[in-house]
Amino acid sequence: MSSPSTAGSDLEFVVATIARTAVDNERQFSDLDAVAGDGDFGYSLARGFEIVLADWDTFDRSSPAEFLKRVAMVISKRVGGTSGPLWGTAFLRAAMAVKDRPDLAGLNGEDAVAMLRAATEGIKVRGRSDVGDKTLLDALVPMTDAVEKELGSAEGGATGAGAARVAATTARAAADATTPMQAMRGRQSYTGERSIGSPDPGAVAVAVMAERIADTWDARD
Repeated sequence: MSSPSTAGSDLEFVVATIARTAVDNERQFSDLDAVAGDGDFGYSLARGFEIVLADWDTFDRSSPAEFLKRVAMVISKRVGGTSGPLWGTAFLRAAMAVKDRPDLAGLNGEDAVAMLRAATEGIKVRGRSDVGDKTLLDALVPMTDAVEKELGSAEGGATGAGAARVAATTARAAADATTPMQAMRGRQSYTGERSIGSPDPGAVAVAVMAERIADTWDARD
């Protein structure tokens, strides 16, 4: 399977990095899910994002919305279990947040926050969940808040690399903080107190993806 170049817009870089991270961490994510779930989270995510990488050069890049809608379609169709609808909805809502933007390379920090907010709200509605239910939202929401604060407080000096590092640090701390929580949604909620003592796999996935984006931001082609 060919790997897409990291050259191009920030949006393309972020999506490609998310996809690579999902594929590369299939075992880790599945092992985490196996503690209190059915152990297929990593497998399901990897199978969908493999197709994203394989079809990378065929995606419509006429606008950010069209690009993200194509990614959403692949994920919705190819990712199994509950992850497909949730992650597919996240990308679709992100697309809707930038539907008026004509150019992939023309997105800014406000657009990034808007996409993250839209993705978060989509996951909340689709998964009937919120912060505190021990899901990926427990990492995604504080991460988004931190990115918005970083970009808003930088007084024009904000950088993508700086925001990415803040996102990674916040997401990791938030994912770790899910360890003592009891799952209230998803397959892990069926196990009751058995879900206490290990971090939520979805929250960890968000953290690992954010960390890889931050670690490779300045090393792009």
